[in-house]
Amino acid sequence: MKFNKDNYVKLATERAKRTPSIKNCALAFLTGGGICAIGELIYYVFFNLLKCTEKDSSLYVCILLIGASAILTCLGIFDNIAKHAGAGTLLPITGFANSVVSPAIDTRAEGYILGVGAKIFTVAGPVLLYGTVSGVAYGLIYWISTLF
Repeated sequence: MKFNKDNYVKLATERAKRTPSIKNCALAFLTGGGICAIGELIYYVFFNLLKCTEKDSSLYVCILLIGASAILTCLGIFDNIAKHAGAGTLLPITGFANSVVSPAIDTRAEGYILGVGAKIFTVAGPVLLYGTVSGVAYGLIYWISTLF
């Protein structure tokens, strides 16, 4: 068999493992929905049972979901969940907490300053940078538009 680009693509396509897209989408949907349902349950407990304000209840949901995500990442549980649930674990708050904690765990052997301190925002840093810059740009555009 003569090996050229077309033969290679054909062979690779034949041997490639098929991705179960429907199953992956369903697992992501159910996992993401489950995390959101847990957030709603936490909100309900603080708002209705503990009589906190709406703003405080929302804050507690964020704190608890970020904390739980960070702890599960440290214990290696979050990665196992993400392996099966896929994008369902990448909800903004839990995925962001995981992306901050993971590089810190990976580089802790290099020390707390040059390892953890320098690498903790390698994945989340661009999100923080461009999120802040775009927020400032949007604010300036909005402010300028209100002048006219």
